Amino acid sequence: MKKIVATLVTSLALIGAAPSHAQAQAAAADPAATAAAKELFDSMNYRQMMAGAMQQMSQSLGVSMRAGAEAGIKNNPKLSAEDKQKALAKMEAELPRVIKTLQDMMSDPTLVDEILAETVPLYARTFSADELKQITAFYRTPVGAKMLNSMPKLMGEGMQLGQQIVQRRIGPMIQKLQQEQAK
Repeated sequence: MKKIVATLVTSLALIGAAPSHAQAQAAAADPAATAAAKELFDSMNYRQMMAGAMQQMSQSLGVSMRAGAEAGIKNNPKLSAEDKQKALAKMEAELPRVIKTLQDMMSDPTLVDEILAETVPLYARTFSADELKQITAFYRTPVGAKMLNSMPKLMGEGMQLGQQIVQRRIGPMIQKLQQEQAK
């Protein structure tokens, strides 16, 4: 469990380190492109889309974390059956608090504000003001609007497919690692 928490904290710390780099790069963005990027995100209803994505990730977080922690414990060849049961019980006791803490962070409305503040300069550096205006125009068409409306469902289903594919590979990979370790 400590490894899971440590991994999450490390990941969040690395994510948290990115804004200083992005802020340094923000100065290089063309003001017209920055304004066009803001208009693009408005046309995409980006704030609502990101809030929905965060909510969706937050809801599946518990299942993913539990499955990962459980697999790690059950497949640990260094633990006896009794130690595995103790570790699983400890995980079940600690996991709800960890999940709640992460879900609270992900549901904080200022999180989307921070992501948006860092993403606008990225787009402004990547695309010209004219290109951003063309993308915005596309999203305002019926096909663009359909794409935006379909994106959360497509991303959610795509994530589920990705998880299923990864889960199919994890079992054999763990068995292979255990066999190699036993040699």
